[in-house]
Amino acid sequence: QQQQQQQVAEEEEKKKGTASMLRGSGKHMYDLVVVGGGSGGVRASRIAAGHGAKVALVEASVNHGPPTYSAIGGTCVNVGCVPKKLMVYGSSYREEFEHAAAFGWSKGSATHDWATFMEKKDKEISRLNGIYGRMLGGAGVEIVEGWGKLKGTNEVVVSKPDGEEVSLTAETILIAVGGWPFKPDIPGIEHAITSNEVFYLKELPQRTVVVGGGYIAVEFAAILHGFGSEVTLMYRRDLFLRGFDKDLREHLKTEMERTSMNLQFNTNVAKIEKNGDGSFTVTTDSGDTVECDCVLYATGRKSKTEGLGLESAGVETDKAGNIPVDEYSRSNVDNIYAVGDVTDRINLTPVALHEGHCFADTMYGKKDRKPDHEYVASAVFSHPEIGTVGYSEEDAADKFKNITVYKSTFRPMVHTITGLESKALMKLIVDDNTDRVVGAHMCGPHAAEILQGVGIAVKMGATKADFDATIGIHPTSAEEFVTMRTPSHKYKDGVKQSNL
Repeated sequence: QQQQQQQVAEEEEKKKGTASMLRGSGKHMYDLVVVGGGSGGVRASRIAAGHGAKVALVEASVNHGPPTYSAIGGTCVNVGCVPKKLMVYGSSYREEFEHAAAFGWSKGSATHDWATFMEKKDKEISRLNGIYGRMLGGAGVEIVEGWGKLKGTNEVVVSKPDGEEVSLTAETILIAVGGWPFKPDIPGIEHAITSNEVFYLKELPQRTVVVGGGYIAVEFAAILHGFGSEVTLMYRRDLFLRGFDKDLREHLKTEMERTSMNLQFNTNVAKIEKNGDGSFTVTTDSGDTVECDCVLYATGRKSKTEGLGLESAGVETDKAGNIPVDEYSRSNVDNIYAVGDVTDRINLTPVALHEGHCFADTMYGKKDRKPDHEYVASAVFSHPEIGTVGYSEEDAADKFKNITVYKSTFRPMVHTITGLESKALMKLIVDDNTDRVVGAHMCGPHAAEILQGVGIAVKMGATKADFDATIGIHPTSAEEFVTMRTPSHKYKDGVKQSNL
């Protein structure tokens, strides 16, 4: 009977996707060692400790800034989402001041002090570093400052800032090291900065070349332009934000072209040269040149797995250095897991948080939780913003075959007074077989805030009839999502129809 009960218990563990654990057995120093104190690592360690596990978290630094740049809280808190959003706020005031005159406010001579802003930004990030440290300590997580490297399947060797090496052993290891900005090997690339260094510029560049076409490039082009820098955005393809809905991409391009920003598509940088006066000359492969004071490369990020010692544990990586994992975030080695950008699933902070939480609940909370990567809302803090959830029109047509697209383009109310010829775009994509809204997209003011609410409805499976039955809040841009009645176009068997 005892043998039968044991077999039943083992089967239940398998169903939950959990690994066996020797908590309190004394075989290892910790139940869990987490390598990387970013969003996924912090969440996983805190929740695991809350479930009773003995946890150590390894992070290179507890304070932000060069040379590590990232610290407790990860890329998002230190050199990502949080300081970027502060910069988005700061860069928006120049245009706000200009618009204020149209509403009768006296237009004074507004100037900006870059040093003051950066000092306040640094102070806020330091405050957050402290909060994360105290939060982890309060949860019972031991923070080990230094660079961690695997030595076999159950040991992490940490090189501490003072040169000392310490060895941590654990039943389970979680890799949550995130990514690092990538720069191509071209002549003069050492003169370019990345999304790390841009947060520590001593002064605002008067002229900036931003290279890249992802959301980081687009966002910083808008930020620096907003602060007053003369920006040239270079991208090697014909349109930025590949992977987003095409209407959104084209709409944002049109809006950005209304400004003085110089957009150069189908453009490759051949070399960067530093001039005698400290400025730079960027030369493209077609021979064109642009003079600037700063070159910012935002051409993607790579998983930070080099030098991590994964080979000593037999952990497999793909050609790009990412760690492939199963539906429970387990690597090919049974007791080694990975979450966040290092797995290259959906590289967003809230997704890393979700993956880390699911891991901790499954491993230590006796819950069966697999990360759900469908209908994840996201935003691009461009100018204007993009908010999106669900499938793009192109992907929806490919997956659902028969879809109806609703689209509205209009001038936001504020600009009826400012006179600005800027427009907002809103879009719904509906699966004709179920009437479910499978995509909602917006490019316009406050798009991120609006799509967070819409994202709940889409995730819950709301139908177009549900949207239609919802009474809008008037006057808002957001109400357009519940007032679109006339289809823009349809797809049948995956093919766009010429008429309705």
